[in-house]
Amino acid sequence: MSQDEPGDRLTRERAATASRIEAMLRERDGIVDSAALGATDDEHDPEGATLAFEREQISALLAQATARLGALDAALSRLEDGSYGTCVRCARTIPVGRLRARPESLTCVDCGVRA
Repeated sequence: MSQDEPGDRLTRERAATASRIEAMLRERDGIVDSAALGATDDEHDPEGATLAFEREQISALLAQATARLGALDAALSRLEDGSYGTCVRCARTIPVGRLRARPESLTCVDCGVRA
């Protein structure tokens, strides 16, 4: 099986995304621990605004990565049931280039633009 096989690509992307999530969770825990060591009043602490921003930023990145992980899992399920690579809107084949760029794609380029 070559590295260009959809299952291989999806599995690699899933592993990379899961690793990013683990790293971000460790980073978030470090931010929370850092905040716990100092003053608890973000509004009046000179570092508070930075810590609050970092917490919100990591939360947003975690949400994005978690959503991507779900999309990759769904793509792996579609691969198993034979519907991977078929546009969910028009039922045409999704171009290989799109699947290489975004292996979790649900739509062809035309339907993706219209969304």
